[in-house]
Amino acid sequence: MLLQALSERLQCWEEVFAQQRTHARATALALGLLCGVGQRTITRALGFLGWQNQDWATNYRVFSRSPWEAKELFLPVMKEGLEKWVPAQGPIALALDDTGIPRSGKKMTTASWQRDPMSPPFHVNLRWGQRFLQASLLLPLYKVDKKSSPRALPVSFTECPVPKKPGKRASQQQKEAYREARQKNNLSQRFVGLSIQLRRQFDELGYQDRVLHLLGDGSYCNRTTFRADLPRSTLTCRTRKDLRLCFRHQGSGGRYYGEQTFTPEEIYADPNIAWQQMLIFHGGGWRRVFCKEVTRVLWRRGGAKKMLRLVVVRERNYYGKKARRYRRKRAYLLSSDLESSLKELLQEYFDRFEIEFNHRDEKDILGVGQAQVWAKKSVPRVPEFMVATYSLLLLSALAAYGPTRSQDYLPLPKWRRQARRASCLDLVNLLRQQIDHASKARAPEDKISRFMQMILQSAA
Repeated sequence: MLLQALSERLQCWEEVFAQQRTHARATALALGLLCGVGQRTITRALGFLGWQNQDWATNYRVFSRSPWEAKELFLPVMKEGLEKWVPAQGPIALALDDTGIPRSGKKMTTASWQRDPMSPPFHVNLRWGQRFLQASLLLPLYKVDKKSSPRALPVSFTECPVPKKPGKRASQQQKEAYREARQKNNLSQRFVGLSIQLRRQFDELGYQDRVLHLLGDGSYCNRTTFRADLPRSTLTCRTRKDLRLCFRHQGSGGRYYGEQTFTPEEIYADPNIAWQQMLIFHGGGWRRVFCKEVTRVLWRRGGAKKMLRLVVVRERNYYGKKARRYRRKRAYLLSSDLESSLKELLQEYFDRFEIEFNHRDEKDILGVGQAQVWAKKSVPRVPEFMVATYSLLLLSALAAYGPTRSQDYLPLPKWRRQARRASCLDLVNLLRQQIDHASKARAPEDKISRFMQMILQSAA
């Protein structure tokens, strides 16, 4: 039962909160924020729980005053996810990416103007919002039954605010302080800091011997990340097709870099390097992927003297519904991992796409960022709390029903009966139904469904 599995995992948060009553209130708010109807605000969560006639200030103080650390909410996810759904031997794959949450309130000190990702490429728009950096643990579920798609469990959701730019009348010291803050708080620096923090957390859980494979997109392929000292960790990112690479100098003299340079695009077109064929699990099945590999290359401007690995993936045509022809564009990967097999490296980067599904579920279905809070602690805490609850929900579904979509879930609509795994909306609907049944079992004399009461109260 999903409700029972989620309740058991929410009990692991008892050590996070200082008082037992705070933990009980936070557990109830987690269910209310998951299952609330309409916008996911704390007020709607109170209406879903039937607490709309109680003192609302106590529930808001869970986020604005209660002493707890958001990173500790993800420790149960990291521990159980690794023990039950990741092979005991081998590396730990983590996908990292930043995301923006639109906000409407101008009183939020950490909000800023950001580029709107939904704007067309010929006209960039701006929107007011918060910026977060997320890390997700990749679960290779296809290794369990050979047919299940991988899952990504969020294990960190850290706010990365943009420093406020001083005004025209600011002093020279204020301007210099702003430049230093920009350099220290950019996304690449926060990426390195989060990677070191995750390495420390996995060490505390007893995984000192497991190597972390960090997977990022093209924005993290720069000198800040590749020159950083990441203990027992490797970094793999997409890169540009015109990146200037070279080999180490072969010959006499003190020269380190070779004189001849090349680009990933030239490797792609080089007929002397043979294509290798791999079977990669992606999109619900095993796909043939053709790629080339060049090892022990040097990126003078970015990686300095660190030996790297270049992987080029060939573009591929495929047919969708109604015989429409589509094309997957070619990809170029740059990695500091020189020991893993090529198939393992490619599979992990294909699995990285699961973090995009996390972003969609968090913003479109769960409404992360819709809570109207303005307290200094509450502004980052509420989104982090909701993402941690969402991660526990995914983990509870795996423990209760397995990686595939079973008959325990609610029936699908006619246009979506080919689903192989349960979506976030399936989990939320099933959780609402089970809460409704549990409420009616405690009060069978009610004529109207408890779930209908919660909907009316939440929509009020």
